[in-house]
Amino acid sequence: QVQPVESGGGLVQAGGSLRLSCVVSGRILSIDDMGWFRQAPGKQRELVATITSGGSTNYADSVKGRFTISRDNAKNTVYLQMNSLKPEDTAVYYCYANIISWSPVHSWGQGTQVTVSS
Repeated sequence: QVQPVESGGGLVQAGGSLRLSCVVSGRILSIDDMGWFRQAPGKQRELVATITSGGSTNYADSVKGRFTISRDNAKNTVYLQMNSLKPEDTAVYYCYANIISWSPVHSWGQGTQVTVSS
């Protein structure tokens, strides 16, 4: 099965930075949109940022100016640089990838925890 795998979460103080990575490996034909979503305890999963294969980006209003999404198509990897973190950014962050493959595909990663202390 082809599936995104996240890394880079952790505990950081408010105002700090973290960089999340998500790599898709396996027998991939192509990857269209990729993105990051997050889910805080007791809340629904919400969009953080997305990026097309051509590099067009979209951000949630709550993270504009603080987070930057980028991707390396040669490495099938998407990144999320998070600066000026706030306690309300605390959540499990999930990578999403629209994967085209002959193999079975799961579009969502397992998630990585980001905790911002005040």
